[in-house]
Amino acid sequence: MDTDTATGEWTEEPGAPRPEHRPGRGPRAWCGGLLFAGVSAVVGCRAADTDGVTPVPQLLAFLPWLLVPVGLGLLLALRARWWTGLVWGVALLGLLAWYTGPYGKTGGPPAGPPVAELRVLTSNVEFGQGTTALIATVRGEKPDLIFVQECDPGCEAALRKELGADYPHRRAVSGGGSEGSVILSAHPLTAAPGVPATMGMPAAVADVRGHAVHLRLAHPMPPLPGQVSLWRTELGALRAAAAGDGGGPAILAGDFNASQDHAAFRRLLDTGLTDAARLAGADRAPSWPSRSTPAFGVQIDHVLVSEHFTAHRARFLRLAGTDHRALVVDLTLHGDG
Repeated sequence: MDTDTATGEWTEEPGAPRPEHRPGRGPRAWCGGLLFAGVSAVVGCRAADTDGVTPVPQLLAFLPWLLVPVGLGLLLALRARWWTGLVWGVALLGLLAWYTGPYGKTGGPPAGPPVAELRVLTSNVEFGQGTTALIATVRGEKPDLIFVQECDPGCEAALRKELGADYPHRRAVSGGGSEGSVILSAHPLTAAPGVPATMGMPAAVADVRGHAVHLRLAHPMPPLPGQVSLWRTELGALRAAAAGDGGGPAILAGDFNASQDHAAFRRLLDTGLTDAARLAGADRAPSWPSRSTPAFGVQIDHVLVSEHFTAHRARFLRLAGTDHRALVVDLTLHGDG
């Protein structure tokens, strides 16, 4: 290569070799590879049916949203002409699409005739701050059963005062902050042992037109860094309690701090329970954080039902004062076939 002294420009010598550009090298390919590696670690845990360790449990909650970094990685791989990366990214897209589908089988409809209609509402009122909005929602929706998490003493007193006439039956674990929980019922309740946990998880047996229905409120600790094992243990205790309820009609509702993408939550479903939101066609509707739903979020608030129920409708309602959307489901209880 010579310098043209008249113009001061570089000119190519005839036959001079040009720099070789190698596909798959460079910062674009490296950035795409890092994105694919991170997503692969999370998807690998999902495929292995484990929740792993921090940060995997936290990222698993947002599994469908991992399509975004994979898409970005594919764009980078394409720009870098990194063909191996393109295959890697397409494989990740396929796995994410597969796991985004509903988990498990729903089975056929109950064999027995319908014996009762039930409307169930569950709401995390965030340290009692959403109590006023919850009371207004209850008056409008008129549910038969209400599961309230993070119900502090002020919340419990307000519910008793404002809703006590319509819901004279209750089971509660009293506590401040996030520890208090209440089950309210228009049907008679019999005491049942709850699940000992950091936050209240009471239980009862409801008499619904002569049919015993086991009720459990769920509120395990969230999978924050440093307490993933506690989260897993408390979900496991819920699973053991649900499995020991005798196989009769059962409803397990509340803030599970887990989605269907968590192995610990799928263990609960494997006891024979089904997510009512899935039965009603809303299995991916987000419930938290309410400020960004429905555009962005995860479904960690659930109503799980035994095979004795069918679900016709599931709605997620925004309540002022809380970062969770309330969940209202309409159920039909079926008798023995």
